[in-house]
Amino acid sequence: MLLLKSAVFALVVPGTVAGVVPYWILRATGRARWPEMGVLAFLGLTMFLLGAATALSSVWRFAVHGKGTPAPIDPPKFLVSGGTYRFTRNPMYVGVVSMVLGEAAVFASGWLLTYGLLLFCLFHSFVVLYEEPTLRRQFGSSYEDFCKRVPRWLWPRARHE
Repeated sequence: MLLLKSAVFALVVPGTVAGVVPYWILRATGRARWPEMGVLAFLGLTMFLLGAATALSSVWRFAVHGKGTPAPIDPPKFLVSGGTYRFTRNPMYVGVVSMVLGEAAVFASGWLLTYGLLLFCLFHSFVVLYEEPTLRRQFGSSYEDFCKRVPRWLWPRARHE
């Protein structure tokens, strides 16, 4: 049942954010047709596919390992720290933003690039202001240890030892 609820969430939320909204942007800007596959488009398609795999892997891990869904109304009961969560504390957001930035490259769309960057800013704000304080309350020292081991986003961070 958790996998079904997670699949519905993945179709509705990331599907809207990385599928429906970019399509609307492309339609509104006259770019909603498949472009020729040059180097930039190929790299963008690769980025999109890696982002989709990352986001879907996160949804699966929330259900199987966390015993919950990515939806705030049915959060995981256990801290998820394996798989892509070894590299970033927020692989679902990284995956969705990667999908949008990949689409921006495929369609050579500055509007999609702007949308992707705005999306990252919104995700970052949500993570810092809501998710991290909530997870600290819910999981305590295990979440604190997780934060010490794994960066919020993908880039490396300085070690404070």
